[in-house]
Amino acid sequence: MEKFLPVSASAGTLTAPLTEGSFMSYAIFKSGGKQYRVSQGDVVDVDKLAHEEGAHAVFSDVLLVSEGGAVKIGTEAQGATVEAEVISQFKGDKVLAYQYRRRKGYHRTVGHRRHLTKLKITGIKA
Repeated sequence: MEKFLPVSASAGTLTAPLTEGSFMSYAIFKSGGKQYRVSQGDVVDVDKLAHEEGAHAVFSDVLLVSEGGAVKIGTEAQGATVEAEVISQFKGDKVLAYQYRRRKGYHRTVGHRRHLTKLKITGIKA
């Protein structure tokens, strides 16, 4: 049976599911205009960063941190960081778009491949 623990937040009250004696710590951070939910040891692909392979990256734009059942949101999460190691720089899958104008004899295929960085999350510091 799953229990719920109320957690106070600035915008209201959240409930976090409890399991017997184990809490998964995670964070939500922002990079390249996108938000990513990560835990320690996760591997995530983000938009290209100006770091070499094997370099250490630190993200300070953290929106939410959950550690041991305690959730910190917004201003409570200021000062938290997500640390990661750059595994590789690569190009993503090709995305194709087909442009077509009816009755005009116009059709064109355009596409692109996003430049991405693969990160391994090494730590979350609240």
